[in-house]
Amino acid sequence: MRLLRVGPHGAERPAVLDPDGSLFDLTGITTDIDGAFLSGDGLERTRDALAAGTLPRLADEPRRVGAPVARPGKIVCVGLNYADHAAESGAEPPAEPVIFFKASNTLVGPDDEVLIPRGSTKTDYEVELAVVIGRTARYLDSPDEAAGVIAGYSTCNDVSEREFQLERGGQWVKGKSCETFNPMGPWLVTPDEVGDPQDLALRTWVNGELVQDGHSGNMIFGVHHIVWYLSRFMVLDPGDVINTGTPAGVALGRPGQPYLRPGDVMEVEVGGLGRQRQTLGAA
Repeated sequence: MRLLRVGPHGAERPAVLDPDGSLFDLTGITTDIDGAFLSGDGLERTRDALAAGTLPRLADEPRRVGAPVARPGKIVCVGLNYADHAAESGAEPPAEPVIFFKASNTLVGPDDEVLIPRGSTKTDYEVELAVVIGRTARYLDSPDEAAGVIAGYSTCNDVSEREFQLERGGQWVKGKSCETFNPMGPWLVTPDEVGDPQDLALRTWVNGELVQDGHSGNMIFGVHHIVWYLSRFMVLDPGDVINTGTPAGVALGRPGQPYLRPGDVMEVEVGGLGRQRQTLGAA
């Protein structure tokens, strides 16, 4: 299934997109797509209602799409998780996953404006495969258990300010948590529709130029390993989001590639999970 949230910022309504592209209202099943919905019987009830044809259809009209999951307790990120990106960043491939956090209120819709922070000179793009947790994960015994706690997958753009991240005291969170720095969506796609999460293409365009062209099969640490690994250090709660790293091609690693400026347009996609388009503005 493809779940999404549509409507004005702060007043999104939950919906599901069926295979023929029709959009159906889920407000009779849940008030939102959040941890409570994902950890309960919400997915099963949605699947049954969609099959039975009992969901009200939303009219075909232009509407804003919000991030597909509401109010995540945390956004956990994995850095340097593609060898080609580690190399372009001047870093050795890590022996264990490199973990950092983004503020949960960085989350915006897939086509919302992204704001360049005040004083920024090095705002950068990063297409990523995002994982959404659907069951509490605590001390998983092995990566094999990870599949059972994943509610679905989504496209994410881990926007980063490189000076704040790397030149202002070594605190990555400062370069990752600026407002609007985590566009996500358009959909939360359930695992049965995604198939193998290590067989997905990841691409980014800036002003129409293809700048990232990667594949999730090239992750140093795969999705299931990451979820298992994180569960050894923290409790993962339903609704939590995990950004799993970016392939090569970011401005940081491309000599002559300019950093983002107001008016630039970013487009990012993960195969089967949908495409985003953001225009850059000034904070």
